[in-house]
Amino acid sequence: MTIAIGFIGLGVMGEPMCRNLARKSGVPVYGFDRADAPLARLAEAGVKRATSLAELAKQCDVIFMALPSGKHVQAVCEGDDGLLAHADARHTIVDLGTSPVEASRELAKRFAAKGAHYADAPIARTRQAAEEGTLSVMVGADPAIFKKLQPLIATFATDITHCGDIGAGQVVKILNNMVLMETVVALGEALETAKRAGLDPKLVFETLAKGSADSFALRNHGMKAMLPDTFPERAFSTEYARKDISYALDLAKSVDIKLQGAELADKLLGEAIDAGDGDLYWPVVARVIKASRTS
Repeated sequence: MTIAIGFIGLGVMGEPMCRNLARKSGVPVYGFDRADAPLARLAEAGVKRATSLAELAKQCDVIFMALPSGKHVQAVCEGDDGLLAHADARHTIVDLGTSPVEASRELAKRFAAKGAHYADAPIARTRQAAEEGTLSVMVGADPAIFKKLQPLIATFATDITHCGDIGAGQVVKILNNMVLMETVVALGEALETAKRAGLDPKLVFETLAKGSADSFALRNHGMKAMLPDTFPERAFSTEYARKDISYALDLAKSVDIKLQGAELADKLLGEAIDAGDGDLYWPVVARVIKASRTS
């Protein structure tokens, strides 16, 4: 029986997930973040403020982390006052972000040495899906731990897949992001080629959506960002996207496969960062394609 839930990382995705947990789980929820504003907003949903990771670990037996990268996860877990310092047999730690596979497995071993459990449960879909509680979550965990976590994850997700043991959720999420990024590169190439061929790019994208080239990427990244050339900050940035593609390339190296599509996506994302667009919404990679010439 869950005594209380902790939630670390109340950013773009974390805040609405934490709100859904507080409203639907039926147990106390404690939040922890360096920013004050999301904690103030979440107080209206009954989320209690934890002043430290030590307090969070004392009050909660299941702790979710929604952090930007594997490095942030390691900092929260391994710091002087991190979760590993306070973990014991009653704790289950859950990484909702995208992290390197081997790093996830290594953290799981270190928590296991303290008697605690660990799961990787990276999320997919948009902020709107996080707000509506309709995310997709890919879980890597022991079957018993998955069974324990599933009803909690169901407060913010409608598609929950048990992918296998620790690290399996990360493998699937990394590949999901890789396919998405390669698709967006293809959309950027189609968009600029259509323009230079004298066609209406809106017509082209709408027509692609009626055929076999239709995709989530086309209807969201393509039509909502690339077509109007609108790439806001405070969305999933180019820096974060390149971080995720680097995880895919590291995974490929570990299983001895060359991923030329992923390498191209990594190259273009790097060029977008070099052009000063690292903080912008990552489909801005279309601007790199727009600037390209054969000679």
